[in-house]
Amino acid sequence: MKIPALFLSLVLTASAVFAADRPNILWLSTEDISAHFGCYGDPHAITPHIDKLAAEGTLYSRAYTTAGVCAPSRSAIITGVFQSSIGSQHMRSQVRLPGDMELFPTYLREAGYYTTNNAKTDYQLVKGMPVEERAWNDSSPSAHWRNRTDDDQPFFAVFNFSGTHESRIAGEDRYREVTADLTPDQRQNPDTLTTLPPYYPDTPTNRENWKRNYELITAMDAWAADLIQQLKDDGLYDNTIIFFWSDHGIGLPRAKRWLYESGTRIPLIIRAPTHLELGGLRDPGSVDGQLVSAIDFAPTLLNIAGLGQPDYLQGRAFLGEGLSPVREYVYGARDRMDERYDIIRTVRDERFRYVRNYEPLKPYYQFMNSAEKGLTMAEMRRLHEAGQLDPVVERYFGLKPPEELYDFTTDPHEIHNLADDPAFASVLERMRAAHLAWVKDTRDTGLLPEPVLVTEEKRLGNRYEILRKHPDPTFPDELANIANLASVGPQAVPELTAALEHNEAAIRYWGATGLGNVGSPAAASARDALHEAIKDESPVVRVAAARALCALGEPDDALPVLTEVLANGAQWERLHAAIVLDEIDEMARPAIAEMHEAWIPREELEQQGKYVVRVINRALNQLEGTARTVR
Repeated sequence: MKIPALFLSLVLTASAVFAADRPNILWLSTEDISAHFGCYGDPHAITPHIDKLAAEGTLYSRAYTTAGVCAPSRSAIITGVFQSSIGSQHMRSQVRLPGDMELFPTYLREAGYYTTNNAKTDYQLVKGMPVEERAWNDSSPSAHWRNRTDDDQPFFAVFNFSGTHESRIAGEDRYREVTADLTPDQRQNPDTLTTLPPYYPDTPTNRENWKRNYELITAMDAWAADLIQQLKDDGLYDNTIIFFWSDHGIGLPRAKRWLYESGTRIPLIIRAPTHLELGGLRDPGSVDGQLVSAIDFAPTLLNIAGLGQPDYLQGRAFLGEGLSPVREYVYGARDRMDERYDIIRTVRDERFRYVRNYEPLKPYYQFMNSAEKGLTMAEMRRLHEAGQLDPVVERYFGLKPPEELYDFTTDPHEIHNLADDPAFASVLERMRAAHLAWVKDTRDTGLLPEPVLVTEEKRLGNRYEILRKHPDPTFPDELANIANLASVGPQAVPELTAALEHNEAAIRYWGATGLGNVGSPAAASARDALHEAIKDESPVVRVAAARALCALGEPDDALPVLTEVLANGAQWERLHAAIVLDEIDEMARPAIAEMHEAWIPREELEQQGKYVVRVINRALNQLEGTARTVR
């Protein structure tokens, strides 16, 4: 295994404490759950073993992931760099890291730790890259600290529980498989659960899903207990720091994939033997209310081990020596979820959450194949179509506002948007500024349309350096500014129109997208400029301009552009065109024949082709009143 010399020097700066008494570190990670535990005050949770871990350790009451979905979140955790910085923000993308960036376990391994992962990766890296191989002594279903040849060698061991994944709630057989060993007194009565959030209809189906979530967590609790007992059996419990966490919130609509508390707030419990005197860790049984981001995990682990910090890390160590001041904000990003784009960013402080919707003309609940498999989503769609939803729930079938602001002191479920309330104008301005500063500081590649991102990646070899090595040093800030202008409304029309003449395709894309967001009649002055833009050299700009012309009620010239890109574009260009054809509803009817031609035989489908077919399938079902199976 070879690690770049620059970073090997970091490893060799290990402190005396590290050399003399290196603690083992055990990570217990699980999937798709929120903090439904007794130790977090949930009245229905049956989680005695995690509760005991909290009683012996520190419970973090404000811990958050950087995304509301697994793979982008895990890519940020394992690198210590925001997914929107390294370009892994889109689901099922595969990225390359720059040559001086490693997965953080590599530094532990080089310093003498035995590093194992059992067994989930999902880091969104190009398969077979050496950077992943360097991180682990063993990454497999059999990986275990017990496999090291020297019993005195410290270890960093990761175990992941997949039984809480959303598919276990949605699938009857999978749910029963995970919960088969639960006793009758570990089962829940769905009729007596009092914690069903107000953004779900109170129906038997939804109560059943809510019940399943609790029972899956109880099964996970037993899994964690077994691994903790193995530590004790091996005589390692008193020299091992245990982290317990989830990769994001509960696997249900408006939670998983979303940037609200339900999607990004996670349980985080850390237990360390008292004799280790771990800096920053409170007394056993304590609750720590500081803001913690999962982006902080990598620097914290390296700090615990007494190692230096690579300068590219974007989090802060919250345990160990020499800690910096606690966070004022945590941040999150949502980008393409499988076949649907929805660029959203969030900032949260101790009291408020700010959400920036870069694409407000898209409904909250876009039709996505994976999410639609769940019974809760199906139940809400059924009630929506019947006109039987409570206004709180119905809201999520409508369009999003550009900005959202929530006050947790009065609104823990984030129902009442305060963005237009004059009493909170100063808070809104502060949080908006914090969001924009973060987007600029972290060089947010999610603001590059994916076709541009892919093209630039081919040129540079990775996505991280696209905005860091741009020949125009002002471009990253200019990109962030125009992307924000695209959702502010009619007052931005002159600047958005001017953006159509920019030399960078990404700027022209946001100019066209913003004009489409404004629509008719406010953007009518840009009509001629948009007719020129549908001839742009960049297919994704042509698609955005065609969308804007449809918003102005002029689909005749736009449809040929969309169908041409759909037929002949590259992978993500085709997806952009398919999404617009789906969004424009009846305007797309003259293109039905071309949309049928976009189907690809199942045996020829690749990941990206599958996404295009899903969207076109949905559009055709809506236009033709059919019910084809979504693949």
